Amino acid sequence: MIAAAIVIWTIVGGLALIVHRRQGNTGLVAAGKMGLAQGKGLAIRLPLAILAASFLIQVLPVDALVPYIGPQSGVMGIAIASVIGGLLPGGPMTSFPIALVILQGGAGLPQIVALISGWSIFALHRVLAYEAPIMGWRFAALRLTASLVLPLAAGILAEALLAILP
Repeated sequence: MIAAAIVIWTIVGGLALIVHRRQGNTGLVAAGKMGLAQGKGLAIRLPLAILAASFLIQVLPVDALVPYIGPQSGVMGIAIASVIGGLLPGGPMTSFPIALVILQGGAGLPQIVALISGWSIFALHRVLAYEAPIMGWRFAALRLTASLVLPLAAGILAEALLAILP
């Protein structure tokens, strides 16, 4: 957690220097205002999303799901988690807290990697609402078919990395 924060703040600092060199204080002020405006929305939504996901754990049968996507479920669990991820509705404010709750309920880490990857790549709600109507069904089918192996590969790679990393 601390290492990630250090990396993020280093990137923010580097970008601030670039903005200051190019646009001076005006650019820094404009970026700060934009950041604060986006932060206000997140400050309201993120705690609510985490709370909603915590309530969801009480309603969803996570215990019934764990045998299928638990740490010992292997490649089949990774495949199941990939499909579940593709079916998760909503954006990151919904999906990440749900994934966290499922992980805390006993799911395996590689399976959650596959679940999040499936959500990122397949997102059936986005395909139906945006991709197919805008890009066409042929494009959507081609992209989905070409991407089919990606969440599975991510989960398998995560499992392999966990086997060799401390």
